[in-house]
Amino acid sequence: MDKLKKNEKINVPEILKDLENYRPRRRNWVWRKGQGEKRQIGKFEFYDTSENLEQYEALPGGHYFNNIAPQPTSTITTEIASGRFEDDIRRMRMAAWHGADHLMVIRTAGQSHMDGLIEGTPQGIGGVPISRKQLRAQRKALDLIEDEVGRPINYHSYVSGVAGPEIAVLFAEEGVNGAHQDPQYNVLYRNINMVRSFVDAAVAKKVMAWAGIAQIDGAHNANATARDAWKVMPELMVQHGLNSMFSVKVGMKKEDICLSTVPPTAPPAPCMRLDLPYAVALREVFSEYKMRAQQNTKYMGSSTREATVTHTLNLLISKMTRAEIQSTITPDEGRNVPWHIYNIEGTDTANQAFAGMDGLTEMLEIKRDKGELADKVRELKERAVLYLEEMLEAGGYFNAVEQGFFVDSGYYPERNDDAIVRHIDGGIGVGTVYDRADDYMAPVTAHFGYNNLAQYGPEAEKDPSSLIGGGTFEKPEKIVFIDELDEVDNVYTRMEETKDFREKNIVKPEMEWLGDGVVQTTMFLPTDERTAYYAAIEVGKKMGLEEVEVIHTEVLQAAEGTRVEIKGKFQHTIDLDKLVVPPAPEVMTFEELCAAVKAKPMKIVAATVGQDEHSVGLREVIDIKHGGIEKFGIEVHYLGTSCPIEKLVDAAIELNADGILASTIISHDDVHYKNMKKIHDYAVEKGVREKLILCAGGTQVTPDIARENGVDQGFGRGSNGTQVATFLVKNREERGL
Repeated sequence: MDKLKKNEKINVPEILKDLENYRPRRRNWVWRKGQGEKRQIGKFEFYDTSENLEQYEALPGGHYFNNIAPQPTSTITTEIASGRFEDDIRRMRMAAWHGADHLMVIRTAGQSHMDGLIEGTPQGIGGVPISRKQLRAQRKALDLIEDEVGRPINYHSYVSGVAGPEIAVLFAEEGVNGAHQDPQYNVLYRNINMVRSFVDAAVAKKVMAWAGIAQIDGAHNANATARDAWKVMPELMVQHGLNSMFSVKVGMKKEDICLSTVPPTAPPAPCMRLDLPYAVALREVFSEYKMRAQQNTKYMGSSTREATVTHTLNLLISKMTRAEIQSTITPDEGRNVPWHIYNIEGTDTANQAFAGMDGLTEMLEIKRDKGELADKVRELKERAVLYLEEMLEAGGYFNAVEQGFFVDSGYYPERNDDAIVRHIDGGIGVGTVYDRADDYMAPVTAHFGYNNLAQYGPEAEKDPSSLIGGGTFEKPEKIVFIDELDEVDNVYTRMEETKDFREKNIVKPEMEWLGDGVVQTTMFLPTDERTAYYAAIEVGKKMGLEEVEVIHTEVLQAAEGTRVEIKGKFQHTIDLDKLVVPPAPEVMTFEELCAAVKAKPMKIVAATVGQDEHSVGLREVIDIKHGGIEKFGIEVHYLGTSCPIEKLVDAAIELNADGILASTIISHDDVHYKNMKKIHDYAVEKGVREKLILCAGGTQVTPDIARENGVDQGFGRGSNGTQVATFLVKNREERGL
């Protein structure tokens, strides 16, 4: 496969072929280009964008503005981890088309839980370990995807756990571009022995530095899990500082070190007043490092609206301060349901919000010199410095952890007896670190610590692996590629089960995996929350869904009712070869329509008929300010709402009109059918049916329904003035009117 085509699916089986011979074409992280340039995008000049994508899907609402998709200066993240990497490849392509260029492959259980390196692809261990085969297949697919969208795509996973150094080597070999790496995460959250964790981290960071892998730290985990996260901000600054300086001392470039900063609160807390000072303090203390802004998942439930509100406020902080990488967490975290659509919606939320805030810092600035913000920033910095000083007095980081410095709800120096306490002589991997012999030497490329190479000459010092004819970094053909370990749970058996969906012209709804059949629906039930929960499951079952689960409930009023979202499996497939798809409405260009009407003027009579008072939809179709048919020069006589059928037709006769536009929104008792037929019948009675173009529109109107009731064309939900004008002009030409 040399190139992807926009209207063709990515061929995953083709990606999997010849993987043992694939080599990544790059290793290092790539930042967006074109920042700081003003650029014209569509009708607007933008101040804060990066280079456009070559191929993209327009942002929501973009159809109003020439289908634009301005790209922000921040690298945009989305997290892809369904457990089936073959399906994640498809989602990666979708995300890239929406502007994501940092794809994080995470999981519920992965490297941080492993006691060794995973080479095969077992899925049934309660999580998704990252294998060489997965890395290679997805990096190979991303080569094609980045060529398609015209921007490098950064591929990311975790370097953690007691297999950290091995995983760092694996990532360097396979072209991974970014990774989480923070020895404190191992200590505090995985109870890995602290000596082992820091020694492993030194080796892993050295390898990452050689490969140009951007590092994201793990301090955000303290924030996202703390009981009172807004109180542990000084502690978080200390964690950022420790990992950043440790990384620098190992040999990592500062421009490759990214602080994973998470706002500590969310609405309805006064989050801007709490979160903004923290963001400012971080960026000032760590001005030489990159910032990776992530939404706080601690306060994220299963509501998409709630997640979007918090996400957007976080984006405002990113805009007002700085975020080289902008993460886009979605309600998947709260639902444990990684939907395709939420990866895209999170990415669109970031891009659309940044586009809307373009140039904001040209007009507004942070009140930095005095007032509450200035005081709070200074206080956070002072508390962080005092924290570090006390840590030094305690004998360093290891002793500080043993003494319970890292707490869940204390605003330093407050301690609430809720510390995460680990012991120097305890934890996973304790006693597995040994002093090197004085004459230790290892012929490897990216090495941490003394290595006694001088005795082998300058070439060996420059390239230690030359002593053994090159290592896997220089000669990837030395890598032993293991395809699959599990005879039952592997990509080939999974893809055999879904083969029909790739090879036949059939479809099934899907949530995360090809052909999984999962659908989501929202309903309102006029009862209490618990009753609504179980009633919704029964609704889903009666709809024919299987394995129905409630994924969100929200009480709208205790006595009046509850909103419920469910998901379930739809078991049928849709044969696209048998599906009747009506042709898309023909649309003429603005210039073509204007020329046609100018050459032969057109007059139309319009009204909402019967007892219908709705006028908004009709006005959008006819009014010039809404892009209606008037803008093409068509003369419109609007008769208002609740217009009798007879009045409408009589007016058309009196004005010698070319046609009638009748809006009929109300559909009770099939009145929309009846009104359309009455227009036809009355026009016949008056002897003018053959002279008039009859059109009807409304939310329940379709072209077929309209024609069945004697009207020339029907326009339903989503119709617009250009479609209507095109039909009027074309129909007049066809009938020779």
